[in-house]
Amino acid sequence: MANTPQAKKRIRRNERRAEVNGNRVGRIRTFVKKVEAALAAGDKAGAATALQAAQPEIARGVAKGVLHKNTAARKFSRLTKRVAGLA
Repeated sequence: MANTPQAKKRIRRNERRAEVNGNRVGRIRTFVKKVEAALAAGDKAGAATALQAAQPEIARGVAKGVLHKNTAARKFSRLTKRVAGLA
């Protein structure tokens, strides 16, 4: 259990940050799922549009520190490859 005022404050702050960061990651997942749903439906135009919307969200996740830059690069690469392969 936290004994110092600073430790108590860190616990409060960490709980708030965890909630915000969890919402950010959830938002990114939603955008990625939209791309995957369009891919599963075979809708190339819809997948390309969804990918255009997902890329800034993933990049924002990196900027905010909720995703590692290599994780974001891997997601970009795999999604782009799948959209391009849909013919």
